[in-house]
Amino acid sequence: MATVEAGNMRAPAWRGGFGRLWSAAVLSSFGDALRTAALPLLAVTLTDEPLLIASVTACGYLPWIVFGLLGGAVADRVDQRRAMWLVDALRGALVAAFAVAVALGHASIGLLILLAFALTTLQTLFDNAATALLPALVDRDALGSANTRLMTGQRIAGGLLGGPVVPLLLAAGAAVPFAADAVTFLVAAALIASLPAAESDRKPRPAGSTLRREIAEGLRTLARDRALRGLCAATALCNIGMGALIATLVVLVTGWLDAGNAGYAAAMTAYTAGSLAGGAVGGRLVARFGRMRMVLVAGTVQTAALLVMGSVRGMVALVAALAVFGFMGMVWNVNTTTLMQQRSPAELLGRVSSAYRTLAVAGAPLGALLGGAVATAWGENTPALLAAAFFALSVTALIPARRPDVPVVAPQDGATTGRGNR
Repeated sequence: MATVEAGNMRAPAWRGGFGRLWSAAVLSSFGDALRTAALPLLAVTLTDEPLLIASVTACGYLPWIVFGLLGGAVADRVDQRRAMWLVDALRGALVAAFAVAVALGHASIGLLILLAFALTTLQTLFDNAATALLPALVDRDALGSANTRLMTGQRIAGGLLGGPVVPLLLAAGAAVPFAADAVTFLVAAALIASLPAAESDRKPRPAGSTLRREIAEGLRTLARDRALRGLCAATALCNIGMGALIATLVVLVTGWLDAGNAGYAAAMTAYTAGSLAGGAVGGRLVARFGRMRMVLVAGTVQTAALLVMGSVRGMVALVAALAVFGFMGMVWNVNTTTLMQQRSPAELLGRVSSAYRTLAVAGAPLGALLGGAVATAWGENTPALLAAAFFALSVTALIPARRPDVPVVAPQDGATTGRGNR
């Protein structure tokens, strides 16, 4: 399995399709932020039960467990560009129909749960296809920079711009954020459809190959790499904590802190601002300390931030903690994604990505339900403390992954090699 130098952050070229992929991803993130912020705010108008509100988030994660591995195998078989624009077009139609239902007064917790499940089911194919398509649009040694630009752009559009707009759109009508989200899906679909058809370097499938065997091959590839095994286990533990936090953050802000919708928007904006700072300086931190070491630092600092969120009853403390949490979250996400892309064979990237995502995300629905349960039983601040405990466990799981058992060797695509991951 080939890797490239951890500190190499060569910038990707905007031509050749990356610019359009970036534009589609950023636009979709803006729409996703409108929907993601509006859903819990709509949910709290339909029920005051934390467990039911958390169920909306939980059902948004479940499809990764049910369909995630299948989505990765399909992504390695099909034209990834075509799969992505078709999925976005279908998601746009679904959200548009939901907006009509909300406008007509037919919204219910059951309908919110159904929408969350359907959109994430489609996302299992879209995200795995996008992960596998990116290395075809940029050079392998520019993946770290490309991922940083993608995730930073998504944070700007999704949090800095999208989050604060939600209260204004909701003032115009409960259906408006969802209608806007539908439009962004459809425009993103058009941008992706315009991407140039990439030359496939996938090997022909052996005779008698089945989806089941191809999925198993992706799982074996992930299991053989000690660094990816450790990262996957750590991310799974983090996602249990994230599920608990995300599902109940609206309750923490509007209930425990009594900060209302404006406070919730401020909290999300703080998280986004921290993420942007992480995207701006994360590359320099990686160049100095290495990818694996920075992932370990990110998990440790996020644990401390969660402890502040759950123990200090003040909006200023929450905003500061979320900013730090977002900073280190960006460092975590960029480097774990880049490591996965660098350490996976091109023809298996969709399957390795789906195996990693499925195993990592599997804990999020459990975390969402646990968050709702502990909030009901012990108070609205306790999910943040529960999340801190799982993040602490994730740091422990990362320690064996600091020294990957796969040396740096010359990759098949001729990319420059270097020192490996520290």
